[in-house]
Amino acid sequence: MYRRFRFLLLIIILSMVTGCSLSASSIKMQNLPERPDAQIFNPGPAVSSETTPAPTAVPTPISTPTPIPIPTLTPTPMPTVTPTPSVKEVVVSFTGDCTLGQNKGLAGNSNSFASVVGTDYAYPFKNAVDILNKDDLTLVNFEGTLTDSTSPRDKEFVFKGPAEYVDILKLGSVEAVNLANNHSYDYWDKGLKDTENTLDAAGIKWSLDDSYAIYQSGGVKIGMAGFVFPGDLTPIYAAIDYLRSQGCEIVIISVHAGVERMYTPEAAQVDMAHAIIDYGADIYIGHHPHRLQPIELYNGKYILYSLSNFTFGGQPYLTDPDSAIVQCTFSVSIETDKVVGYKLHVIPFSMTTDFPGNDYCPIPYDKGSDGYQSVMDKLKWSDDLE
Repeated sequence: MYRRFRFLLLIIILSMVTGCSLSASSIKMQNLPERPDAQIFNPGPAVSSETTPAPTAVPTPISTPTPIPIPTLTPTPMPTVTPTPSVKEVVVSFTGDCTLGQNKGLAGNSNSFASVVGTDYAYPFKNAVDILNKDDLTLVNFEGTLTDSTSPRDKEFVFKGPAEYVDILKLGSVEAVNLANNHSYDYWDKGLKDTENTLDAAGIKWSLDDSYAIYQSGGVKIGMAGFVFPGDLTPIYAAIDYLRSQGCEIVIISVHAGVERMYTPEAAQVDMAHAIIDYGADIYIGHHPHRLQPIELYNGKYILYSLSNFTFGGQPYLTDPDSAIVQCTFSVSIETDKVVGYKLHVIPFSMTTDFPGNDYCPIPYDKGSDGYQSVMDKLKWSDDLE
């Protein structure tokens, strides 16, 4: 460093002596030895004394982010709550007289019940069983006996069949029978006792006088009681009270009364039926006239004065084949255990397909047929009432 300084100083002096100007720019220094770490200063372009305006800043555009789609949330469906029913509906079917057998001394005839039915015990109810299978209870008036007794009472008509005929009821979906009629004692006490024992063994409920029946369906108790030509209603009232005390929500009273072959009830029948309904029965079922009689709606409840015959082996020939299955739907309140509604459905039947003969196999009338309308007229009923 010092050597270089001396050399520059010498040059300057010589310039002054010789009058030669020397510009720093003419000094060639490329031949001077340089330090390896020497840096050559480059002043760059002249800087103007004027202030250069700062460039206008161009704002960097802010990019809009692509929105992330929000997933559509499918709401979890609320479970469908099935409302608890406030009523239970119980359907009970009623038919007219059922006599499984025939009058004394006729079993061997070709047109007798025994000869026509033979051992085909499904035959008598084959056209009705699909209807009766769909109800909760079927109650029929069983007019006759199931016995092997050979000692009949001394009267014009005495009906009996063998104990095996109970299978006709079972195959026909009949769960209960009323024995309160004028043929229960056709073969005296033995005939009645044999009938009761046979029904018990088959699991079929029966009622007669102070022997009541209780049948349960869907948690609803149905009480049944039957009476023959009652002159005093006190026993009937006692039956209603007893059945209610046993928790029966539905009470059915069957009464054997009236005049045979009459199409209208007597005034005494009407008064009796009204009194029984007023006391607390849910429905009144009448038998004995062997004819259809009008249905009455009384104080919100139904009275069936007579349902004629149904599967009836008592006669090989018929004078009026009209019959019916009448179904009542009882609406029972779950809160009060009482019937709060009644609905009736009538299904017109003929007792036979061989009128005026009797083939002992009831068949429904076609809707709109003369027979169909004949049944409705006798019951004073119509489809519009259902």
